[in-house]
Amino acid sequence: MARAKTVIGIDLGGTNMQIGVVAPDNKILGRSKKKTRASEGMAKVLDRIAEGVTEACAEAKIPVKQLGGIGIGAPGAIEPHEGIVLQAPNLRWRDVPLAAILRKRFGVPVVVDNDVNVAVYGEWKAGAGKGVDDLAGVWLGTGVGGGLVLSGKLYYGTFFTAGEVGHTILFPFAPPGSQKLEENCSRTAIVDRLLRLVRVRKSIIPELADNDLSEVRAKTVSQAFAKGDQVTHDVIENAAELLGIAIANIVTTLSLPRVVLGGGLSEAMGDDLVRPVREAVRRYVFPDACKKVDVVCTKLMENAGLLGAAMLARERFGGKA
Repeated sequence: MARAKTVIGIDLGGTNMQIGVVAPDNKILGRSKKKTRASEGMAKVLDRIAEGVTEACAEAKIPVKQLGGIGIGAPGAIEPHEGIVLQAPNLRWRDVPLAAILRKRFGVPVVVDNDVNVAVYGEWKAGAGKGVDDLAGVWLGTGVGGGLVLSGKLYYGTFFTAGEVGHTILFPFAPPGSQKLEENCSRTAIVDRLLRLVRVRKSIIPELADNDLSEVRAKTVSQAFAKGDQVTHDVIENAAELLGIAIANIVTTLSLPRVVLGGGLSEAMGDDLVRPVREAVRRYVFPDACKKVDVVCTKLMENAGLLGAAMLARERFGGKA
C-alpha cells in the first residue's frame, strides 16, 4: 500500500520547476527546485526533471521505482487522459507525449495535467478551496494560468483548455503582444512595465534591486508596494483592475462562490494584491447576488502545484488523494 500512496509531484513552470516526494499525509519527504530554462530545448528540460527526481528521492531515501507514480503539472494546453502537452508557449513545446516519455524514463506510471489545474486541485482538496464544489483558480507567473473545479471535479472542456483565462483577449485593437490578459497581468508583464517606467519616473525599485534591474522579482515588487512606491502602486492597481474584470466575467458566467489567486506574485504580495482584485471583481459581477463571491489567496503557496500533482497521481494510481 505504501507503494501506491507515496508519490512524486512535479510543478513544471515556465521559469522554475519544483519536485517533491509526497507521503500519504501530503508531507513532503524530499524535494528539489531547478530553473526550467526552456530556451535550451526540451531534452535539457527533461534532463533537469530527471535530476530533480533523483535528488528528491535521495533526500527522501526512497528509490523512484518504489513509488506509486508521478504527477506533473505542465504549463499550457494538456490532453490529460494520455498525458500529452498539446501546446505550451512558455516551454516552446507542441504535441509532446510527456507522460509516455517520463514513464519510459522512470519505470513508474505518470499522470500529466495543466500546471494551474493541479495547483487548483491541491487548493480544493487541502487549501483555500476546501468546502466548495465550484471553484476557479488564477495563477500569476510567467503567464496567467487558470483552472476550474465544477461540481466537485476538475473541468477540462471538449478541447481540454478550460480555465485558460490568460489567453482571453482584453484589448482586441491593441498592438500584438499587449492584447491578452497575461500580456497585461502576469508577473512577467507587471515587471516589464515597471522596468520601463522606472527609467522615466522616480522609484525605489532600482535601490531595492541594488541597481540591477535584471534582478527585479515578485519580492521586489511586493517590497516597493509596501513602502508606498507610487510607480508600483500605479502598475499594481491597474493590473488588479484588469484582472478583476476578467475574473468577474468568469464568476458571472459560471456563478462561482470562490476564486483562489496563486503564483509567485500573489504569494509575495498577499492581501496587497488580493484585496484590490476582490474589490474589482465585486464591482463588475452580475447580478448583485454574485458580489458574495470570495476571492482569496493561495493557502498552499508555492507547494500548491507540487502537492496537487501528487494528489492526482495518488488518486489515479491507487489510494485516496
